[in-house]
Amino acid sequence: MISLSRTTLLGRLVDYSKRRKRLSSAPSVVAVAATAFRSDGGFAGGERKTEAVKMKKSAEKVIDPNSVVGGGVEDVYGEDQATEDQLLTPWTVSVASGCSLLRDPHYNKGLAFSEKERDAHYLRGLLPPVVSTQELQEKKMLENIRQYQLPLQKYMAMMDLEERNEKLFYKLLIDNVEELLPVVYTPTVGEACQKYGSIFRRPQGLYISLKEKGKILEVLRNWPERSIQVIVVTDGERILGLGDLGCQGMGIPVGKLALYTALGGVRPSACLPITIDVGTNNEELLKDEYYIGLRQKRATGEEYDELLDEFMSAVKQNYGEKALVQFEDFANHNAFKLLSKYSKSHLVFNDDIQGTAAVVLGGLIASLKLISGTLADHTFLFLGAGEAGTGIAELIALEMSKQTKAPVEETRKKIWMVDSKGLIVASRKDSLQDFKKPWAHEHEPVNDLLSAVKGLKPTILIGTSGKGKTFTKEVIEAMASFNEKPVIMALSNPTSQSECTAEDAYNWSQGHAIFASGSPFDPVEYNGKVHVPGQGNNAYIFPGLGFGLVMSGAIRVSDEMLLAAAEALAAQVTQEDFEKGLIYPPFSKIRKISANIAANVAAKAYELGLATRLPRPHDLVKYAESCMYSPIYRTYR
Repeated sequence: MISLSRTTLLGRLVDYSKRRKRLSSAPSVVAVAATAFRSDGGFAGGERKTEAVKMKKSAEKVIDPNSVVGGGVEDVYGEDQATEDQLLTPWTVSVASGCSLLRDPHYNKGLAFSEKERDAHYLRGLLPPVVSTQELQEKKMLENIRQYQLPLQKYMAMMDLEERNEKLFYKLLIDNVEELLPVVYTPTVGEACQKYGSIFRRPQGLYISLKEKGKILEVLRNWPERSIQVIVVTDGERILGLGDLGCQGMGIPVGKLALYTALGGVRPSACLPITIDVGTNNEELLKDEYYIGLRQKRATGEEYDELLDEFMSAVKQNYGEKALVQFEDFANHNAFKLLSKYSKSHLVFNDDIQGTAAVVLGGLIASLKLISGTLADHTFLFLGAGEAGTGIAELIALEMSKQTKAPVEETRKKIWMVDSKGLIVASRKDSLQDFKKPWAHEHEPVNDLLSAVKGLKPTILIGTSGKGKTFTKEVIEAMASFNEKPVIMALSNPTSQSECTAEDAYNWSQGHAIFASGSPFDPVEYNGKVHVPGQGNNAYIFPGLGFGLVMSGAIRVSDEMLLAAAEALAAQVTQEDFEKGLIYPPFSKIRKISANIAANVAAKAYELGLATRLPRPHDLVKYAESCMYSPIYRTYR
């Protein structure tokens, strides 16, 4: 807990009980809450900036870096050890004015402050007299959000709520996840990133640009939270299927970490969104007067590598080796290089490569209940051979190898890929990028997807191309002509970039397709039967995977953990889901799903000797559920 002396604070901070007596008639001294630094970086009551800086630096000196709980997170306010029915003091130093409490989203409850809390924390007169409940606040917010017509308006309303009242934001999202997930993440977050400069109001994470080269450790220390468990970082070069959005890609780390908390249970204060700004090659953004990033072409080569290396070293130095770094939306050439470079020395994970692979594998394992056989009995064809496609393919090959005991080199031969130049075959090997070479099999050249489908007769068709409407009517009809139940997975995001729609897949296959997509689609009726499309959203995997790594204190991510996550996801699909044609469980059960995934991942970490949190909990599922962040309001003393 932060302790600030009177000498350090120049006599401004006084003992709580004495000050209450002195201030009972008219407050003459404005003291400062330690958490006020978190919301606006200085005093809420107009104190001079220079004094704020001195006080903040003094506070930092007395933080005990060895005081950690819950996988390496410093529990400054006792929130982790306390149960929900225990009283909580939201301030390390109490304040004479309740304005600071109302302005801190971590502790603000709005009209839900009780009469006793209003007296204890100087809130009288700062709020209307009514005392509300969190449930009524949630109902009102949901009604307000539903009144907006445009998804981007709903997104902005949700982000505004997060900045005002963190717990209400997460309770609203958790309780209405199926409705609000498309608002705070795909597909709406894509539009938000495109317009991020125009809708930017206040920073939600750290921006590290080339200007900060040589000072990245100092920049990390500017972030008010000292104990971070999960970092999501992007350089904005390949945002969803929208291309290079530069600094405006910050919407992705912010959205991902909101899901880490809402779906996976990681505490918001332990999450850090970061954008690495090395410029952009997007001419429209460079000319946009509202663009918030560096106005220069992207740095590459040695300059880029040095900046990323400094960043990774600074993260490890500042937060330790158990802080998870999730790479997000890097271009192919950097994504594979960074994952390969740092996976042996840091706790790193690439959601585009590994998360997508695990969620697709989970859906495929589940789909076997509908199409019968084992993975090795089927032939897979991918449209798109980038980081997502090759990552999925490799994990499928590893799972087949695990099941059949055959070498992975053999199981890869069941998987084919089509890129922009046609089918990847052995005769093209010399001109292929390294990550495509394992998929270059012996076959005559094929120039287009339809010819590949007709020639290879795959049972499973997977789209990761980032190009919309590429699964044409002819392609779907061909798949349905030699498969009783063709599996069609159109995974590209956002919705506009999906390889086909759910309606197309069901209509063109005459209702026989087992369909899943990356973005959500509404149910489709065909010949009197309602088909519910599955959503192969990475949000099924990465929150639970990350939480499992955190709660076990893992120091590395292994392929075995990804397989464990995929298998846990498949196990959550019920017979009722299968009867609807679903290969993924409903998102309404996502916290239960995440707890089971976290438990499976943690079990694998203990099995491989990569877990540091000892002793191992007896029941990992119950332990995961008990560790999850709760958005319920706490009672303040």
